[in-house]
Amino acid sequence: MKLSTLAGSHIVATGSAVPDIKISNEILSRIVDTSDTWISTRTGIKERRLLPKHKSIIDLAADAANEALDNALLSPSDIDLIILATSSQNDLFGSASQLQAAIKAKNAMGFDITAACSGFLIGLITASQFIQTGSYKNILIVGADILSRWVDWSDRSTCILFGDGAGAAIIQNTQKNDILGFHLNTNGAEAKQLSISYQYSPEATSSSYRQQSPPSGRYNYLRMNGKEVYKFAVSNVPKSIKKSLNELQISTDDISWLLLHQANQRILEAVADKLSIPTEKVVSNIAQYGNTSAASIPIALNECFEKGKICNGDIIVIAGFGAGLTWGTLVVQWNAIESN
Repeated sequence: MKLSTLAGSHIVATGSAVPDIKISNEILSRIVDTSDTWISTRTGIKERRLLPKHKSIIDLAADAANEALDNALLSPSDIDLIILATSSQNDLFGSASQLQAAIKAKNAMGFDITAACSGFLIGLITASQFIQTGSYKNILIVGADILSRWVDWSDRSTCILFGDGAGAAIIQNTQKNDILGFHLNTNGAEAKQLSISYQYSPEATSSSYRQQSPPSGRYNYLRMNGKEVYKFAVSNVPKSIKKSLNELQISTDDISWLLLHQANQRILEAVADKLSIPTEKVVSNIAQYGNTSAASIPIALNECFEKGKICNGDIIVIAGFGAGLTWGTLVVQWNAIESN
């Protein structure tokens, strides 16, 4: 979808935070039947970060948010909306309000988006719509997940993949628009391929209702059909990117950076190959962090800014994909100098 020009959205700053605890492939090989070679060859991951037990997702999200605020030279009171993209909330009712309190953003309304690995992308697109209509002026979007607490550490197919982290971006209204267009999709029929499902306990039968005793249960560990998720990503993500570029009349040759959700190095390479985008334009930090779900895109984006990779006028194609199943593309042309 190509955006109209009611008002523009400018990415004024980013930030990120990861825990200090590093779990290398060698350490994992002591827990499950695996090896550094086996993991690296199949995923590109060398290590991942784990949040210590005494810390919460709000601690990580607040650290990333505060770094973005510092980089933007803004006070927390300047923020008027907070969007927290996470699938591992502190509270089932949502955690954006806790983040608002943690960073003392007293003037901000906050809400959660639960869309796993696509969450930050959807949050950024949602924020741009609020900016475009003039509803808000300074929006903080945070992607944060601690899926290490939702994996079965005896399941080699999942425990090797996921790590914890948080990333943030602040967008403002501006005359010159960074957000050029987007494309979003959902295929709920395949949601079972990647899920953390709720399961009723065996005793929670129909007789429980007759006895006026509410059924009980719990959430399962994260479950993923790796082969199907791989096929889904390498098939649908290039199509989404092509559709977005075609609507904007932009060629793949015009892309400065391809920033994909950091799920698997082989997926990054397969998508880039289908689009004929050279390796040097593909952003990858999966070796250091693993799959951090909603945090992966903003962490990678922040590292690009920190390293000075993104220059004025650069076109950045951002694509997220994951549980839902959801996927989508956001096309950004970053303007270094904001003009109001």
